[in-house]
Amino acid sequence: MKMKNFKNDNNKEDLRTLASCLNLLAEDGYVTQFKAIKNGLKSLGTGKVYQKENVKIDSFYRFEGESDPSDNAILYAIETDTGEKGTLTDAYGLYSDPDVSDFVKDIHNIEKRAHKDVKG
Repeated sequence: MKMKNFKNDNNKEDLRTLASCLNLLAEDGYVTQFKAIKNGLKSLGTGKVYQKENVKIDSFYRFEGESDPSDNAILYAIETDTGEKGTLTDAYGLYSDPDVSDFVKDIHNIEKRAHKDVKG
């Protein structure tokens, strides 16, 4: 993955790296870490397990390694029906976690929107 720290005109980090993206999402309230498990999506903050119908994916971001396929990752910005917001990270492609893939594939409420702090 690219590790340079790029900035945009607002002096905010942009979305070229996973770390930068996580920082910007945290500023927007996506602070919980989620983990996909066999019976749902677990909040590592509260321990609550959510079902597919109880979450929406507000956006997602894909990161590609420059030379190593194992560097490919996808980051989901998730909001639950209780208002809990956080992120779920997975490897992308061959190294993906089957629990994440199974959980995400059936979510009907998935959006892809530009982050408000990034120039488009």
